[in-house]
Amino acid sequence: MAYPSAWDHPEPLALASAPLPEYGSGSLADLLPTLAAGMAVPDMTASIQELAPADRNCVFLVDGLGWEQLRAHPDEAPFMTSLLASSRGGTGRPITAGYPATTATSLASVGTGLPPGAHGLPGYSARNPETGELMNQLRWQPWTSPSRWQPYPTVFELAHLAGVHTAQVSSPTFASTPLTKVALSGGTFHGRLTGEERMDLAAEQLAGGDRSLVYTYYSELDGAGHRYGVASDTWRGQLMCVDRLVQRLAEQLPPRTTLYVTADHGMVDVPFDEEHRFDFDHDWELSAGVALLGGEGRARHVYAVPGAEQDVLTCWREVLGEQFWVASRDEAIAAGWFGPRIDDRVYARIGDVVAAAHDDVLIIASEREPKESALVGNHGSLTPAEQLVPLLEVRS
Repeated sequence: MAYPSAWDHPEPLALASAPLPEYGSGSLADLLPTLAAGMAVPDMTASIQELAPADRNCVFLVDGLGWEQLRAHPDEAPFMTSLLASSRGGTGRPITAGYPATTATSLASVGTGLPPGAHGLPGYSARNPETGELMNQLRWQPWTSPSRWQPYPTVFELAHLAGVHTAQVSSPTFASTPLTKVALSGGTFHGRLTGEERMDLAAEQLAGGDRSLVYTYYSELDGAGHRYGVASDTWRGQLMCVDRLVQRLAEQLPPRTTLYVTADHGMVDVPFDEEHRFDFDHDWELSAGVALLGGEGRARHVYAVPGAEQDVLTCWREVLGEQFWVASRDEAIAAGWFGPRIDDRVYARIGDVVAAAHDDVLIIASEREPKESALVGNHGSLTPAEQLVPLLEVRS
């Protein structure tokens, strides 16, 4: 009998086993172009073929409302549960967020109608090749020119130019942020503090034109999941609030309107122990040869010291390869994680090594990322719990 030796390493996860987002047929990036095509906006393609056109369309994006989490809580969300069969044009299926499944990336995919490799927001944080610094794409720190970082027009802008009444209804906090500018600008932004006010105003804006495209947003469910986890009473209470908001908006839709309820990602609770949380700041193997650590705990961009790229890739695969899909930049691109094409300006923003969690694990950085490292609920990777999001439908 052959016994394993100390030099034996388990086979790393095959990259081909990673589920791919449905770019081009059923991802967040395909939603607004499909709706805009149905309203005769030029140069838009109806890629989600299950969706029937409507004169007025409303997208209600609930931050953190994963498909699996919604299906697991019918008692807290009876109205949305009653709509599950309507998802994705009555197929009862979800759509996918795109990689990584994180807010900045997903909002940019929604608003531009482009996958991450084109719009260029490939994660929570990514290296700016022009400065060599990490760029936090949610908080937009350090500041860089929004139009240089993401130069494409949004679908809202193109719809507005085509004569569609276009509006965004969200928290006043987001009125002038760079992320709003690069992802959601076009038409008119309306800031309202409460969810109820947003639902009421969204309905009013939908009635404001013969053709209307309205976007509204709710973030508190995501915040509860991050702080307390998707198994918490706090999260379930927020889900109940969301359910009431969806019903409130659905009951006010003007004629010839379709409401779509979707999300930017799902979420996974990760236990607080060393078996589930690998601390980069205290792990000499993971940190050796690494110049910058980007992304987030379940979707890392790893930027190597020049010349150390292969060594870093080898080490990360040996240490993490049973629990993470670990790829080189070119492997992740070739596999299609970031979409079918990568713009030249985006290529070096992607890590030399890209690590996507398979199990309920994290790569934290307790010293450089203390707040993020303390989160209960996390997201970003390619697993169904994070990738799959609803596309619930109500028609008037």
